[in-house]
Amino acid sequence: MTEQNLQLDNSVIATLKNKDHSALSEKLDSMACTHTDIIELLAQYQALSEQEDDERFDNWYDGLCKSQLDVLKAFEVMRAHFEQEHQ
Repeated sequence: MTEQNLQLDNSVIATLKNKDHSALSEKLDSMACTHTDIIELLAQYQALSEQEDDERFDNWYDGLCKSQLDVLKAFEVMRAHFEQEHQ
């Protein structure tokens, strides 16, 4: 495992362990996007991630801007926390 991958893994683990969403919320709240933008992004994410065509998903994902990636990261972190609490 490369040093960069190890740092990324440690970052993801630290984010998942931190149950305080205030930093994520602050980052999201400062974005200049609408509720509709977020709903469309999450709808695309869910629909494409459920399909068998990995290349189509990868192409879509690679075309996302930083703020869209931040929204998806926050969604996945908060979803993981919700799932942990309700199992």
